[in-house]
Amino acid sequence: MYCVSCRSPVCYQCLEEGKHSKHDVKALGAMWKQHKENGLDYEACLVAQCDALVDALTRQKAKLLTKVTKEREHKLKVVWDQINHCTLKLRQSTGLMEYCLEVIKENDPSGFLQISDALIKRVQVSQEQWVKGALEPKVSAEFDLTLDSEPLLQSIHQLDFIQMKCRGSICCVSSQVGQHNSCDHAHTMQRMMEMAFTLATIPEVPPVPLLQLEKCCTRNNSVTLAWRMPPLTHNPVEGYILELDDGDGGQFREVYVGKETLCTIDGLHFNSTYNARVKAFNSSGVGPYSKTVILQTSDVAWFTFDPSSAHRDIVLSNDNQTATCNSYDDRVVLGTAAFSKGVHYWELHVDRYDNHPDPAFGIARINVVKDMMLGKDDKAWAMYVDNNRSWFMHCNSHTNRTEGGVSKGATVGVLLDLNKHNLTFYINGQQQGPPAFENIEGVFMPALSLNRNVQILCLGIINIGKRRNVSSTAVTLQTGLEVPQCVKQPKLPNN
Repeated sequence: MYCVSCRSPVCYQCLEEGKHSKHDVKALGAMWKQHKENGLDYEACLVAQCDALVDALTRQKAKLLTKVTKEREHKLKVVWDQINHCTLKLRQSTGLMEYCLEVIKENDPSGFLQISDALIKRVQVSQEQWVKGALEPKVSAEFDLTLDSEPLLQSIHQLDFIQMKCRGSICCVSSQVGQHNSCDHAHTMQRMMEMAFTLATIPEVPPVPLLQLEKCCTRNNSVTLAWRMPPLTHNPVEGYILELDDGDGGQFREVYVGKETLCTIDGLHFNSTYNARVKAFNSSGVGPYSKTVILQTSDVAWFTFDPSSAHRDIVLSNDNQTATCNSYDDRVVLGTAAFSKGVHYWELHVDRYDNHPDPAFGIARINVVKDMMLGKDDKAWAMYVDNNRSWFMHCNSHTNRTEGGVSKGATVGVLLDLNKHNLTFYINGQQQGPPAFENIEGVFMPALSLNRNVQILCLGIINIGKRRNVSSTAVTLQTGLEVPQCVKQPKLPNN
């Protein structure tokens, strides 16, 4: 037998005749089994507590690695933006140099004097932009992060058991004291097990996605965003929700829902600043938003002819810069850029003009009819012109016949002002008739129609001023241009 009060084994004689006769006595085998089970339970509780500490340390490690990753991505983003900025400035400077070389070749003194002052100012501004520290590094290669683990290591080394004390003042030799110790020990073990389970529990919703800033970029009026989940993520992810504001500080709206971690959004406003964020979701709910990334669309448009939307009779070559047509009927080809706000100007230079064709220049919706002259349906606004005169056309309505056509060496300018919602055409720097169309709103793409008597060559900003000889009627498209001074306040000719 075993005396619970004295915590010692006793014989039957001591139990009946000795001091243990009034004590709480239990079978020795049962008490041995009870002590063994209590020891195993306490060992399991200790293992659970240690595992919870290890798990908490692992999660904290993942958070710290996330901070390091964000710092690295921020530095890469800053460096990448600086590279893009310098590349753009270099491209603009190269185009400006080539344009200056062409101006120097100008044989007309009055024409040279007309643009020389503005050209000198542009060169000075370009030089000042390079001088203002464009090549100085924006960020340091060193990481300003220091991990202080010494206090935690000291706490781990000092981790030990604390003495369990009874709530009573004296552990009396009585049956009540023994029962109280047993209940208090069970209650403490239950609390420790609950604490260990709480520490080891992982949230069910997905964590915050990490934006990969080095892969986020803009091109013309489209933005591309990329993201990923942080390392050591155990929660399942069923998809992502990408949100974008309106480019003017307005409300966010959903632009993509799916499983991909890379998304490109087209058709945005030029010269606008967009804010984007992403969150993950699964069957348990939606996780928190990522940090907001700011993306700036291009201030001017750089575009070529679009092979995906051109009529099948249109043949594009020279990196989609040259357009010809296999048909004697008019066929439509669009540009790769789309405009919804701002002021945009581009020019087309006539290198060769044979057999008096009447090409049409203007703007159109993406779903314009492409097997007839531009402007004959309600999806296009155009000016078609021959060698003597021009007309404006929309919905097959011909208006504002104006004297003055095109010939070899002529330049046709298109000014789309979506701030004032009008469209104006120019021939050789002079406004051709009144503003062609007013109260236009929506999304428009550069467009023109041509037949086999016309060949159109699209050149980028670097090739501005260069002319090429082609085998038939040719028109050179120049994009990315600022609105010239000569067309900002034009003189209206009498109709």
